Amino acid sequence: MTNRKQKTVINDKQMSLFDLLTQQRCERIEHAPGTMCVSVKLLAAVKQAIKQAPKSRETIADELSLLTGAEISIHMINSWVADSHPHRLPAEFLPALCHATGSTAPIRVLADAAGIYALQAPDALRAEIQQYDEAESAARAQKRKRKALLAVIEGGEL
Repeated sequence: MTNRKQKTVINDKQMSLFDLLTQQRCERIEHAPGTMCVSVKLLAAVKQAIKQAPKSRETIADELSLLTGAEISIHMINSWVADSHPHRLPAEFLPALCHATGSTAPIRVLADAAGIYALQAPDALRAEIQQYDEAESAARAQKRKRKALLAVIEGGEL
């Protein structure tokens, strides 16, 4: 027996995934003063990333030092996440922290606030491939329409 591929029908009236995500994002964002202040959310995400990391704070500090080239101690990490300290994690260390802890939550807090979606490389590539597939399907549909119009014109029917 042969396996028949099911024909994928694309409805032009259906929103794409990106359109849906953009619409939901716009609906969630309130345009009130202070909504872009993400310090509390960022601090919570950094704390959670460090807490859930399968490494000790000493190991995370060593990895941050190696990845950034700056001398980062466990005391610095402790002061970055302490509610009583005014010191916060410098933004230039955020990618290294995400790498060291294995969590993308802290950087997603900033991405969400900026109105963008942060995807890890494989997911981003899948999304890009899907966009190409949708564009290819739309081009095929336009080509079919034009062929049908050409057949009508050549046949003398209008």
